[in-house]
Amino acid sequence: MNLFKLSSGKLAQLDREHFTLERDIQQLIEKNLHEVFNLQFVASELTVEKFRIDTLAFDEETNSFVIVEYKKGNSYSVVDQGYSYLSVMLNNKADFILEYNERMNESLKRNDVDWSSSRVIFVSPSFNSYQKNSVNFRDIPFELWEIRRFADGIVGLNQHQSNSSEDIKLLSGDNETSAIRQVSEEIKVYEESDHTAGASEKILVVWEELKEDISNWDDVICYSTKHYVGFRKGSSLISAVRIFKKHMSLDFSRGNIALDGSKSKGFLNIDDPKGKLEEKSWTYKSGVVGNSYVLKLSQADELEYAKYLIKQKYDSL
Repeated sequence: MNLFKLSSGKLAQLDREHFTLERDIQQLIEKNLHEVFNLQFVASELTVEKFRIDTLAFDEETNSFVIVEYKKGNSYSVVDQGYSYLSVMLNNKADFILEYNERMNESLKRNDVDWSSSRVIFVSPSFNSYQKNSVNFRDIPFELWEIRRFADGIVGLNQHQSNSSEDIKLLSGDNETSAIRQVSEEIKVYEESDHTAGASEKILVVWEELKEDISNWDDVICYSTKHYVGFRKGSSLISAVRIFKKHMSLDFSRGNIALDGSKSKGFLNIDDPKGKLEEKSWTYKSGVVGNSYVLKLSQADELEYAKYLIKQKYDSL
């Protein structure tokens, strides 16, 4: 990853500034966890059994815990360490719930957490080819993010993406005590096919065209969760797409309205001249009201208008 600064029509490469310690990376990410990964910070240096977790975070989008680990060297096994952390989490759920409730002053219950969506994020200045290949499976619950720091306070983050169709569970063989097998029985990496299996051929055609167009916009990633397929710009959700047999439902979060009536920063108001959007709202335990727009899409000739609406949310982020 090389970055350049444009000045008077000429590019000058920015000097790279190395991280001295893993702790430097950890402090930077923890202070900016929401901006970087859209996660809620819970705890730092959490010890469970014999393991020390660098950062414990919570994903409010999927209601799941996320472990973030920071590395400077590359003489370690991503697979071994990642599955060990997840195994400890699944075997000590009460400890994680207690930690969350004490730190966040909440009353989260075990059944409120989607343990199947748990994952580990590794952050390092670099990963070697062995480490990248070791996570080259379609169903591995890890993310590898390379972080680089440059002059002028510039920081870059780049995620290593896997495009493999291989199944990680094949590595565990018949060993029933394998951490891979134990974790894989409870944690599931959701795929697009989990959401499109019941869709009609007509809807699949509409979906593929929508996905191809939106995925080509700058900084957009298409990903799958337990309940929907999402389009994300950076760490921010553009739209949650739920795919049914004869239609798709696109959900755009507008933002929240506080108890005093004030709206959250960037509260979204989409221009909808055709009146296709439905508004929905719900109330959190705190009394804050969340708001969304919902668009129902079932015909190919509706795609251009749908993209017009989606682009407004994209531009607002």
